[in-house]
Amino acid sequence: MNLPRFYCREALSPGAHVELPEPVARHAVRVLRLPPGAPMVLFDGRGGEYLAHIERIERDRVFAELADWRDIERESPLAITLVQALQAGEKMDFTIQKAVELGVRDIVPVESRRSVMRLTGDRAGKRVAHWQGVAAAACEQCGRNQVPLVAPLEKLENWLARPADGVLRLMLAPDGAQSLADLPPAQNIQLLIGAEGGLDPQEVIAAAQVGFQAVRLGPRVLRTETAGLAALALIQGIWGDFRG
Repeated sequence: MNLPRFYCREALSPGAHVELPEPVARHAVRVLRLPPGAPMVLFDGRGGEYLAHIERIERDRVFAELADWRDIERESPLAITLVQALQAGEKMDFTIQKAVELGVRDIVPVESRRSVMRLTGDRAGKRVAHWQGVAAAACEQCGRNQVPLVAPLEKLENWLARPADGVLRLMLAPDGAQSLADLPPAQNIQLLIGAEGGLDPQEVIAAAQVGFQAVRLGPRVLRTETAGLAALALIQGIWGDFRG
């Protein structure tokens, strides 16, 4: 039986007595209906995990006692950064959740010319914080103990202006001259995915000028919420930990 797993942002330590964060406590008590003494796994996103049990419950407040730290990781051997143009509706939540399950190391949300969603100021900051929570929840589900970072939102053109050395930079294109299988193995990868209408032609040119290679996944045009996830699964299958 798999133990329930919960992310705690504050640093944890062996033998500590901690109060679970409010959303975690609410889920443990109201949804999972865990009683005092129930075992669980806690992690703080810095690597490794702790066996723990519920010490006591005070209404919606839950207190836990931690046992020893366990050096357990389920990280991909590949350092993959997903650079995802803003998607409309709940597509960003879905993409981030599944990308974490597929092993991405970092997620960079960017505003592209064809992004339907537009976020600025406090609204952008709150949305990024929400996406960081989505990433943490995905780690709880899939067993990861290191939470991928969701970077602050910025314009794609500004992000492309930053240099990157020793990185395989990929963008998807139905008419790309090469497939992933044609490329030599790589461990540090940046994957650029456009919004609903794909990347603007000028953005494709700008990305190519800073080293992004156009690759195809097949003869069909994939939606934005499909393209990145399909590419991530294929990358893990060719070079990563889906091979064995």
